[in-house]
Amino acid sequence: MSFRIERAATVHVDAICAIERAAVQMFREHPVWPFYAAISIPPEQLEEAIQRGLVWVALDDENVDPVGFVWLDTEHGGDVIGIAEIDVLPAYSQRGIGAALLAHACDWARAAGYRRVDLGTLADVPWNAPFYTKHGFSIVNKYDRAFEYARDRDRENGFPDALRVFMSRKLSPPEAGDWTAWPAPAKLNLFLRITGQREDGFHELQTVFRLLDWGDEIRLRVREDGEIRRLTDVPGVPAENDLIVQAATSLRAHVAIQAGVDIEVEKRIPMGGGLGGGSSDAATALVALNYLWNCGLSIDELAELGRTLGADVPVFVRGRSAWATSIGERLKPITLPKRWYAVLDPHEQVPTAALFQAFELTRNAPAATISSFASGETLENAFEPIVRARYPRVAAALDWLGSYGHARLSGSGGCVFIETGTIEQAEAIARRCPATFTAWVVEGVGLSPLHRALSRHGAAG
Repeated sequence: MSFRIERAATVHVDAICAIERAAVQMFREHPVWPFYAAISIPPEQLEEAIQRGLVWVALDDENVDPVGFVWLDTEHGGDVIGIAEIDVLPAYSQRGIGAALLAHACDWARAAGYRRVDLGTLADVPWNAPFYTKHGFSIVNKYDRAFEYARDRDRENGFPDALRVFMSRKLSPPEAGDWTAWPAPAKLNLFLRITGQREDGFHELQTVFRLLDWGDEIRLRVREDGEIRRLTDVPGVPAENDLIVQAATSLRAHVAIQAGVDIEVEKRIPMGGGLGGGSSDAATALVALNYLWNCGLSIDELAELGRTLGADVPVFVRGRSAWATSIGERLKPITLPKRWYAVLDPHEQVPTAALFQAFELTRNAPAATISSFASGETLENAFEPIVRARYPRVAAALDWLGSYGHARLSGSGGCVFIETGTIEQAEAIARRCPATFTAWVVEGVGLSPLHRALSRHGAAG
């Protein structure tokens, strides 16, 4: 039997849960059975992990549903990642699927800059600790402070401590010519106000950029022949028009070096959604290639170079949620409370240029203040009335989401969102999303996932 490993999609949630339930049956005669029988994978958490690109499935040509999966978690933080779950359907055991899934997850973790993979398992079950030992994992002292987070999680879940062993595998840094993986996070505009128009035609605006722990993934492999190649087809975006390619080309010209790169893109951020996908991809290319090519530019220099590619690029380069003015490139880092967001894509692209040219756009609103934003007085988006009038699917999404609270438009695109105080509230809204829209549950962050990845890679270097 041949099989392939792919990133999981949300349509795989039910099948993955079924795999886990089937695999658990193998423990019926083990002392751990009462615990395993009482818990199961929370579908909402699994779906969130899938949306963040942390789950892979094994598929074969004879079965449309997955026959195995591996799920990574980033709860530890820093340069350590964990195996949350790895299971294969019992009927497909002893075929190398589990080993391939584990190797694939570790290879991705290494490419993403992680230096250690942790997991908790059972010492006396052949397909648990002995299996992991064959694949480079070693049993560690679970009472070491480094594993306190895992002990706390087990305790919260009621797992019997005496049955558990912890294992770790160290990962070597990527070598020259290896693929590396970098996040390109999305953003939300928590409000957007137009305060004037400049002589050059650009608009003066005020906004708050909120970076998210979710977005695209950019994979880069340094070339020695000086060629810049995009290997992924992006519908509607020729390679020469892709901001990632333009960012790589601009950086190379700016530092006057002969350097090349292969580029792969995994798009999750919808185009025309107002979530900053193209700008974030460009920023990730600048930051990552500055490191991979040893260019030595500062963040200030990269942000200035990014500004030539687009007004939103600097906020992604700097990697902090920010209060923005001018055309959006003057940034003041802002501390925002911990919040989650239910984000809806109505599947209707909204062209930015058309909104800025709209005759009914309010271009002379009074300036807002940070305090008026913090108090909730300033939360509007200047483009929302225009989008409501011209784009019926977006208007419908705003109306539906508005039944749960204050629904907002993000930026100058078509995606809408609602802010919640807990992940459970956001999940409850997303679960009810009409089938005509796509919903994500995302966490707002102060520090960009891109800068966390740079720290991991930098520490490795």
